[in-house]
Amino acid sequence: MADNCITCDVAIVGSGFAGSFIANELIRLSRLSRKDLKVVILEAGPDVQPNFNAYMKSFYEASFKVPESPYPPAVSDSDENIINPRKVPAGRPSSLTVGGSSWKDPGKAYLDQSTSNRPFKSTYERLAGGTAHWMGLTPRLVPNDFRMNTTYVKDQPPPKNKDLAKDLQSFVDWPIDYNTIELFYEKAEAELGVAADVDEQRFCGIDFRDNYQYPMPKIPPSLFDQRVGQALAHLDDGETQFLGMGRTVTSLAVRSLPAARNSQPYRNRRACAGNTNCIPICPIQAKYDPTITLNEATNNGATLVHHTVASEILVEKGQVSGINYINYGHEGGPKTGCLKAKIYVVAANGIETPRLLLMSKNKGQTPNGVANSSDMVGRNLMDHPQYLSWGLLPQPAYPYRGPLVTSAIGELCDGPFRAQRAAFRVSLGNEGWTTVVGGGAQFGSDPHVTTLDFINGMNSSGLNQKSFSGLADDNRALFGADLTRTLGNLISRQFRIAFPVEQNPDRDNRVTLSSALDALGLPRPKINYDISEYTKQGFAAAFRLKKLIFSKLGATDFTSVPQDDPAAFNVDDTPELFTYGGAGHVMGTYRMGDDPTKSVVDAWQRSHDHPNLYLVGSGTFPTVGTANPTLTLSALALRTVEHIFKNLPSLKS
Repeated sequence: MADNCITCDVAIVGSGFAGSFIANELIRLSRLSRKDLKVVILEAGPDVQPNFNAYMKSFYEASFKVPESPYPPAVSDSDENIINPRKVPAGRPSSLTVGGSSWKDPGKAYLDQSTSNRPFKSTYERLAGGTAHWMGLTPRLVPNDFRMNTTYVKDQPPPKNKDLAKDLQSFVDWPIDYNTIELFYEKAEAELGVAADVDEQRFCGIDFRDNYQYPMPKIPPSLFDQRVGQALAHLDDGETQFLGMGRTVTSLAVRSLPAARNSQPYRNRRACAGNTNCIPICPIQAKYDPTITLNEATNNGATLVHHTVASEILVEKGQVSGINYINYGHEGGPKTGCLKAKIYVVAANGIETPRLLLMSKNKGQTPNGVANSSDMVGRNLMDHPQYLSWGLLPQPAYPYRGPLVTSAIGELCDGPFRAQRAAFRVSLGNEGWTTVVGGGAQFGSDPHVTTLDFINGMNSSGLNQKSFSGLADDNRALFGADLTRTLGNLISRQFRIAFPVEQNPDRDNRVTLSSALDALGLPRPKINYDISEYTKQGFAAAFRLKKLIFSKLGATDFTSVPQDDPAAFNVDDTPELFTYGGAGHVMGTYRMGDDPTKSVVDAWQRSHDHPNLYLVGSGTFPTVGTANPTLTLSALALRTVEHIFKNLPSLKS
């Protein structure tokens, strides 16, 4: 352990959602009880920028306008070359390197996926406040998500497909249920500032306490949301039997999607102005991000130590005794230090947390890493792999107005079909083809691709054909009134629909340590990842529903998959080549459970091995359902705070 040690009561690694929530709530509780509580947060990235416009400037000036581009560290250098992650002290994956040709190249990609079956496509940030480039969606898990084994596996006849039967056996129950977390959902919704309508959210067993209301009214539906709702209001049962809902389905409801963005002024933040730029950045901070809670915590007494990477968790006699760190944000090169506390909380996300645990060898005393007697640290890496589809409507729906997503079809996230295939949600996009049509570094993404097609006489988007454009010939180059009229007609009819698909746990999908190092000499994460038969069958059902929706809309389908896509796969009896996008939902790598031999933490997110160590965040999820994880991990963090505060030893009154 280094000589220059910081001492405190609670040490937190990571200042994202879970870390900032725990720090802020601990400070609040200590002030209420008049306790003298010292909380220190280690943050691998920089401090909170005093001027949010600095992030906006980075985004405007970025050559590659990927979701990570507003935030440090830089993705590319001044010559537009991807920066070698060996030169970055606190690296992170980028959308440029989790797919395509560079995903297996550790010289370009921070995540070492050189031996992985398929690319893990999700990214995350390394800066104060954590995941600033999230979309802001905050649905709750449904009750059956907490009891997948009991409801859909236990006492059920196994499927004839052996791979599918094996996938189902991987499902476990959570050590808590919906009722356990319901009150903490409410507290998290208040802190995040969630806009939604209670009555619309009563589906698949989700219920609310009497008289509960969300902090703000729902975000209004877009024109496209309304169009889809009308198209699916009247269906024939024969058209929907493939969904396997166990009941007659003659309509599908399009509901507002709970979101942590302001539909009206809330806590001194402005209402959403409809910039359609939630990913990567809300220019007016109408969307919640963790810097809001982090600033409150530090203003009230918590200490943030930035540019500081935790390098090893130290253990003595079964207790965590300290955390070694490397501080790199100053002249003279990196400096080492340590942090000593009574309670330790690691909130470094579903990849960086297992990386830190596995790096912590304690001179051979913990050869498999800290908190890893179960050999479960890093295993069961999950995401919500997304089936992305896009098309052209017969009439304008005028995208690019409002948030990226305002509505979804949620009732398909649970049903008897889960004994045979994965569930999915249907997410309706308001950003045209921005997230699905790209022209690489030279042309960016849509609507730029479509625009350049008609300026230069190209057809990267697929729209510069006379059958779609109404022009006399294919690949026409236009200017003046012809250009504006054609673009106005086509871009106003573009739409995108995403199907985030449930992924079952798989112990071989995992995070380990790579031989590739970062600039601090620490091993980077090594990823092994694949898509199971259970999840593939969910894609097949999503494909059939996509065809039904497109048909009801009278839309032309432009969905396509490059033949050389490293994530491409086929599903039996489905004449379709599939691929998937990353949802940014890194889950499952240090799961919670009652059995210490099969899980890493207990129901309070406390390590089974070390009673003064808490591991928080979506890495504790035993299963993932289809809901975005942020609300649930925030609710779990607030529940964990109560346990930490009650168990803090020797606090002075």
